[in-house]
Amino acid sequence: MQAIAGWAAVLAAVLLIMAAGTGPAAALGPAAAATELRRGPETGLPMPRYVSLKTSEGRARRGPARTHRIDWLFTRRDMPLRVTAEFEHWRRVEDHEGQGGWMHHTLLSGVRTVLVMRDMVPMRTQPQPGAPELAYLQAGVVARILRCETDWCRLGVNGHRGWVERDALWGLDPHEFLD
Repeated sequence: MQAIAGWAAVLAAVLLIMAAGTGPAAALGPAAAATELRRGPETGLPMPRYVSLKTSEGRARRGPARTHRIDWLFTRRDMPLRVTAEFEHWRRVEDHEGQGGWMHHTLLSGVRTVLVMRDMVPMRTQPQPGAPELAYLQAGVVARILRCETDWCRLGVNGHRGWVERDALWGLDPHEFLD
């Protein structure tokens, strides 16, 4: 009984710190504080988080078992997906339109990719608006994330590497920095 009371006291202290806006999570802002506290029950990884489709076909089901009806079929390898829930070996995922369902974890990869959301987005040599363009990316292009800073991400697409403005991409959180 004392152990339960001890844990309750720890939880209460954490909630007070968050409410007061102090501590390491508060330094990153409210979105980071919420993400920091929410972890997947199976993996212990942050929730929500982004992954990519490992195969060229992935069935998203109504529930976390093979007996559940297939609601959605993803047919694009490396497509970024957002994990919103976990249950045993299943992950609840959604795409940029909110479509999805439960997928077996073996169909998903930790390799980070993004989806280009605007048409003819310039890929630049440097993370600066006036830097020379290497290419223009069409809406719907899937690119591998190499690095992300405050306003720019360095991407790899079909052997080309360059910087793209972050606000043109889906597949990462606003506060997320990748190196």
